[in-house]
Amino acid sequence: MARVIGKLTALDVSRATKPKNDGGGLWLDIDYRTGAKSWLFRYGAGGRRYMGLGPVHTLSLADARQLATACRRQLLDGVDPIEARKAERQRAQLEAARSVTFQGCADRYIASHRSGWRNPKHAAQWPSTLATYAYPVFGHLPVQDIDVGLVLKAIEPIWTTKPETANRLRGRIESVIDWATARGYRQGENPARWRGHLDQLLPAKAKVRRVEHHAALPYGKVADFMVELHRQEGVAARALEFAILTAARTGEALGATWGEIDLEARQWVISAARRREVASTECRSATLQSVFSSK
Repeated sequence: MARVIGKLTALDVSRATKPKNDGGGLWLDIDYRTGAKSWLFRYGAGGRRYMGLGPVHTLSLADARQLATACRRQLLDGVDPIEARKAERQRAQLEAARSVTFQGCADRYIASHRSGWRNPKHAAQWPSTLATYAYPVFGHLPVQDIDVGLVLKAIEPIWTTKPETANRLRGRIESVIDWATARGYRQGENPARWRGHLDQLLPAKAKVRRVEHHAALPYGKVADFMVELHRQEGVAARALEFAILTAARTGEALGATWGEIDLEARQWVISAARRREVASTECRSATLQSVFSSK
């Protein structure tokens, strides 16, 4: 009667020119292009799942049989060998990632996104905000260990006194943790997520302190204001003065180019396309501000 398992010999393996079955799901595979030999464990209905065990030059026939036996034992216990190996690799990666701190992840996140931040002030605020409020609490800890309690410890002290800063801090912590999760440095829910999470633990920013807009300047004081503004130095003062004198939108003034201005005719012509773009941007900005202030 033919042997069901352990069909091959070491000599069979060395002389083989095409795939051979050792039995029990263990196969000797041969790459038809290169002739390279490796071990496969086949299982499932009709042996439709293939699990690579390793090359013949590294694993002997005896080694391959031991691995195949371990796979068969997993199947007896109801464990899929491929999924078990994936889980073990993920566990090992997480263990290795435990040395990656939150601050280390934040530094790498900022470095990779800085080129996309056109506003220098925004780029400077990112590390400054984290360094002031987040790093003293958990910057030195592995990013995998950051939980809701630590996030709250960082943002709660300023949630009522500096709601705008606290909300930005929360968002930045959330972004760093999302980046760390995508990189495989942590698993699980993002403890800084607002909707359906921190919104159950903290009052909405709009309820903490309503936004107070600057009061409109009385018409009678405009002349004195313009005189004082004209004395101010810097691009910001000139831009504001230009916007007031032309009654233009902020976005129109900030986006003005020399190509739009005819000095001889003393005219500034803004294309209809750019007007629509500015109006659309300001509309989206107002809508987002309304949405976030209502959260």
